[in-house]
Amino acid sequence: MSRRLRRKVAKKGKEKVVLPCYPEVEDEVLEADRSGDVDWTSLPDDTVIQLFSSLNYRDRASLSSTCKTWRALGGSPCLWSSLDLRAHKCDATMAASLASRCVNLRKLRFRGAESADAIICLQSRNLQEISGDYCRKITDATLSMIVARHEALESLQLGPDFCERITSDAIKAIALCCPKLKKLRLSGIRDIYADAINALAKHCLNLAEIGFLDCLNIDEAALGNVSSVRFLSVAGTSNMKWGVVAQSWHKLPKLVGLEVSRTDVGPITIARLLSSSKSLKVLCALNCPILEEDTNFGTVKNKGKFLVSLFTDVFKCLASLFADTTQKEKNVFLDWRNSKTKDKKLDEIMTWLEWILSHTLLRTAESNPQGLDDFWLKQGAALLLSLMQSSQEDVQERAATGLATFVVINDISASIDCGRAEAVMKDGGIRLLLDLAKSWREGLQSEAAKAIANLSVNSSVAKAVAEEGGINILAYLARSMNRLVAEEAAGGLWNLSVGEEHKGAIAEAGGVKALVDLIFKWSSGGDGVLERAAGALANLAADDKCSMEVALAGGVHALVMLARNCNFEGVQEQAARALANLAAHGDSNSNNSAVGQEAGALEALVQLTRSPHEGVRQEAAGALWNLSFDDRNREAIAAAGGVEALVALAQSCSNASSGLQERAAGALWGLSVSEANCIAIGREGGVAPLIALARSEAEDVHETAAGALWNLAFNPGNALRIVEEGGVPALVHLCCSSVSKMARFMAALALAYMFDGRMDEFALIGTSSESTSKSVSLDGARRMALKHIETFVLTFSDPQAFATAAASSAPAALSQVTERARIQEAGHLRCRFFSLSLSLKFSSQHEELNGAEIGRFITMLRNPSSILKACAAFALLQFTIPGGRHAIHHASLMQGVGAARVLRAAAAAATAPIEAKIFARIVLRNLEHHQQHVELSI
Repeated sequence: MSRRLRRKVAKKGKEKVVLPCYPEVEDEVLEADRSGDVDWTSLPDDTVIQLFSSLNYRDRASLSSTCKTWRALGGSPCLWSSLDLRAHKCDATMAASLASRCVNLRKLRFRGAESADAIICLQSRNLQEISGDYCRKITDATLSMIVARHEALESLQLGPDFCERITSDAIKAIALCCPKLKKLRLSGIRDIYADAINALAKHCLNLAEIGFLDCLNIDEAALGNVSSVRFLSVAGTSNMKWGVVAQSWHKLPKLVGLEVSRTDVGPITIARLLSSSKSLKVLCALNCPILEEDTNFGTVKNKGKFLVSLFTDVFKCLASLFADTTQKEKNVFLDWRNSKTKDKKLDEIMTWLEWILSHTLLRTAESNPQGLDDFWLKQGAALLLSLMQSSQEDVQERAATGLATFVVINDISASIDCGRAEAVMKDGGIRLLLDLAKSWREGLQSEAAKAIANLSVNSSVAKAVAEEGGINILAYLARSMNRLVAEEAAGGLWNLSVGEEHKGAIAEAGGVKALVDLIFKWSSGGDGVLERAAGALANLAADDKCSMEVALAGGVHALVMLARNCNFEGVQEQAARALANLAAHGDSNSNNSAVGQEAGALEALVQLTRSPHEGVRQEAAGALWNLSFDDRNREAIAAAGGVEALVALAQSCSNASSGLQERAAGALWGLSVSEANCIAIGREGGVAPLIALARSEAEDVHETAAGALWNLAFNPGNALRIVEEGGVPALVHLCCSSVSKMARFMAALALAYMFDGRMDEFALIGTSSESTSKSVSLDGARRMALKHIETFVLTFSDPQAFATAAASSAPAALSQVTERARIQEAGHLRCRFFSLSLSLKFSSQHEELNGAEIGRFITMLRNPSSILKACAAFALLQFTIPGGRHAIHHASLMQGVGAARVLRAAAAAATAPIEAKIFARIVLRNLEHHQQHVELSI
């Protein structure tokens, strides 16, 4: 039966997806494929085993459960020669259940102390390689037990995180129990004494590679006794006695490669080692500050020996190891991997170099020392990309992690170095990372997705990721059963979703559903994945169409569940932001109402305004602000204690960020639309903090504080409180000096409400002794307020245009005045979209005034004060400008209360100021326009 390998290409929409290579049985499978009827159980055993070998453990187990035959094949020894448990919680019970399949296990990777304790339960006596990370809690006892049960061990690696609880005693146990040991790499051990190293030299006669990385103290002289060592690394180790090193290590007879990167080694030691060692070929000393201070050292030549450092051309140095150096030096790793001519000794050097370079570059990127920009741009990025193509899986992972790390220059602000990101993109790094993300190995998927996520903070890289099909890949990875893979994929979608142009593509790729499912899947114990998923949904929810997708996928329930039950502040913040953005589309979809009706949503958001974390309080207040646009939500928020909570928040945020101040005032503004809430806010002490916020230097805070005070001032009791709390000077200041026209407008209206006469009647209710003092106070405040209201209105009048309009009834003359008087298209309340991007997208609109408010302005047209008459006419002009959001509704209300008659009287009054007359005429024209529009629509 003839056999051949064929690359399968599956169509996904318009896109072709290249699947892994599997052996195909031409006579059976291809014929069945052509007929459209495939009996997968008829595949030969070796074909099924090859298929199993290209799946992760979880998928392999799922496939094995389909039938007895495949279950037997799934346990084939050749599929269990290596095992990666890092993504799984491996305890003694799980290890025991795997034991029957692990008899022939040769290579094991694990994560954490619990997995380390369970290793012996696998009963894999023939293990040859063990590699573990997250080893901080592993003790001497655990490690000694592991090596005692695995005498055939040839390679042991623990790191790169520090093995803080392992001592020299465990190293002696390794030496005594593992005589076949060839490779030993340990990170972060405090002290490695001479007796432990001498035990290795005595009992492990085949020990060719030693890596004591990031240790505190090492006995340098004892290392000189390990005559079998060919590759030695002490990168990152402190307190080295370099004089002892120079005297003893050059005598090591087989030493070919030495790494002293990230240490305080100096040029004298390096020169001595290079000149004295007969066997040394490569000495790696990257990021060694003392060595790099000697600018002339890089010119020193040692025939046949090469120094890898920041001041040497690393690619050129490595290329010099090969006889043929005519090829492109940057391709040295690729050319070596593809070479048909194999040199065992050279292969060992290059394999070791890949490992130590990937480790040192990652550690250097993590510490992010100053002065390495030139190195990263010219060599570092290219080195990481070359290492990402290594055949060593752990090298690939560290290279991808290095790319994810070296571009980040500020973790807190999530800012990256654009030059470094673009260097990765220029060298084809995006395609390489995406190919790595498509690997079946979950460790590679996770690290590649992390790098893609970090790089995508740069908009150019994000565009390249999208163009290369990265959104589909990340959406697929977000469905992974491996939490680490799903977490990094969600992070990638979070960063990509900042760009408006990518939101639709994420939704089309099924990203919204995948993100919502992540929340339900990892609702407990997965804070990282939950924060990223909620953050991505928050960005997507700012788009109207995507917000509907989020709701349809169950996103409202999922996000409310996080807001109610999760205690991690990052998750709370993003969940609240997502709910805020979902509620911001009140006029185009029903999400605002849906969020409010979700059980426990409003109560949870009210509770989050009391969080000790400012970001959580800010986003929760923003969500309540947007939700308060819905009448039912507004009252439900108050019933859930929202008034008290938001007043307390406003009282506590005088020194907080402007974002929190804006949202706290905005939420009170939204609640104060209701008369009952308006009164409750005043009684709870909400006036004073709003006055304090009105004095903020931030324009956005001016608007929300002024808007809230305007609503509150409608109630005479609150108006009096504003006066008593010193609110008049604050509103006057806004009215005359705020950069925001809207803030100035609303401050003027608040002052007009306060001094149209209703507050005076309320002020008389009290003791006679208080009445006198209040009367005097009110008179002074009234004069100040009216003066600045007049000044504000006059800033929107043009004497020449007014004179023309007064002398003519031509529409053009009134239109000129209208344009001059227009505040802006959007007015009172605003729904806000809260984004992590630098630019905040928002939608603004006029508040829909009720009949009482319209009636208040109509009544004000009859006020004896000419200033208040002009202010009332000016306000009605704003609320009826054609094209305004609620202009038709306002016009209808005005018609219902007979406003036209009052407006005509104001326009004709001989004693009225010209501003009031002209503004009144414009409002009459606006009413006629809206009436005609209604008649035409009928």
